[in-house]
Amino acid sequence: MTSGCYFEDLTIGQTVSRAHVVTDADIRAFADLSGDHNPVHLDEAFAATTPFKGRIAHGMLSGAFISALIASDLPGPGTIYLSQSLNFRRPVKIDDPLEVHVTVTALDADKARVSLSTVCTVNGKTVVEGEATVMAPRRPAAS
Repeated sequence: MTSGCYFEDLTIGQTVSRAHVVTDADIRAFADLSGDHNPVHLDEAFAATTPFKGRIAHGMLSGAFISALIASDLPGPGTIYLSQSLNFRRPVKIDDPLEVHVTVTALDADKARVSLSTVCTVNGKTVVEGEATVMAPRRPAAS
């Protein structure tokens, strides 16, 4: 495995993080890919009339950044997503510096299942938090 971890290498408390500045292009690409063209994400005049006073990123865009971190780094390639909860605490706006954090909270050796805390922050404030359950790849048997 070139990146990530096998189940046998994981420990409770293990954490990875990744930063990404959320751009207008990110939001527009996510809208096109998902089909979610809610004007709160795309129309500044409309969004100015909302409690957010401007455009915000899709909540699931933050969820996609969580998924990418799990798939790339912890546990990494070969991981199978089983569940994810997300609680949206604050909006993410254009040019916000989003920090994504994934932490191992529990390990089930019988099923190779991993429980993860998933948190996104902007300037130290939580914007999204949740929990994921994944199945991590096991180390191949020696031949």
